[in-house]
Amino acid sequence: MRAVLVTEFGGTPVLAEVEDPAPAPHGVVVAVEATGVCRSDWHAWQGHDDDVTLPHVPGHELAGTVAAVGADVRGWRVGDRVTSPFVTACGTCPECAAGAQQVCRDQTQPGFTGWGSFAELVALDHADVNLVALPEGFPAATAAALGCRVATAFRAVSDVAAVRPGEFVAVHGAGGVGLSAIAVAAAAGARVVAVDPSEGARELALAFGAEHAVAADVVDTVHELTGGGAHVSIDAVGLPVTCENSVRSLRRRGRHVQVGLLPAAAGRPAVPMDRVIAYELQVLGSHGMAAHDYPRLLDLVGSGRFPLADLVTRELPLEAGPRALAEVAAATTAGITVLRP
Repeated sequence: MRAVLVTEFGGTPVLAEVEDPAPAPHGVVVAVEATGVCRSDWHAWQGHDDDVTLPHVPGHELAGTVAAVGADVRGWRVGDRVTSPFVTACGTCPECAAGAQQVCRDQTQPGFTGWGSFAELVALDHADVNLVALPEGFPAATAAALGCRVATAFRAVSDVAAVRPGEFVAVHGAGGVGLSAIAVAAAAGARVVAVDPSEGARELALAFGAEHAVAADVVDTVHELTGGGAHVSIDAVGLPVTCENSVRSLRRRGRHVQVGLLPAAAGRPAVPMDRVIAYELQVLGSHGMAAHDYPRLLDLVGSGRFPLADLVTRELPLEAGPRALAEVAAATTAGITVLRP
């Protein structure tokens, strides 16, 4: 099969012919129809993730068709169109037994612990726990975004932050996960302030339901626009400055949700714990979403209140993967870029 292969952290990836994967007894192999290019893939390429070993194929947001099935799989067959969370859970650990597969202690992750979906084929573990059936006619390019950014944003807003109608929500970063969080919060009846330095990203944020979109003087501006600070603030980027700004953007008893990764290589954020104590703030983490929660997200998409298709602003062939990966850090394209193997 063809795949985008990383042979040196930070070095230029190449399009290469590599061996086809085989399914584990509990897993499947999926023929990739579309795969999103995410900031997490960029971190893996840069060597910021200890799980990644070289040579490596990135990619963890995917949609496609089951091409091979392991002997122990009961719920899926060749030809099924599917997506999957980026956390492929074991299904048997205490966290999985409690329904929290997104923090499975024995998880694997395509594109991190193993080769991912910047390829024509990808192997996924524990298929009966992790695969999600796509509704008939669901476009592959938009379905690919569900595996990480959209699902992560949905759970962060709906479940972790538990956003309520009328609350002010500040979203720091209007990339794929930020735009998704904006749309989900707006659909929940919240009043959203988007923060992003890119004019194109701010324009998309307004189109996705934000009342305001700001670029500078972030903390003061959010406090002014919300009459004292946001009830909920989400760092959808994962930089020390966006994390700190998110916490400082909150009103008293507000909830900060950290979604963007904060690798040590980028520096540690100066979280103002004195403010956390004095304001009785909640500091929360959010890590993806379990497969069993996807029906709620698909219902929201089907309702028309979440414009999922509008998130995908660029579709490229697989051979454009190295260039698209390199462009992530510069944030030259608003919305989500999808590769089409």
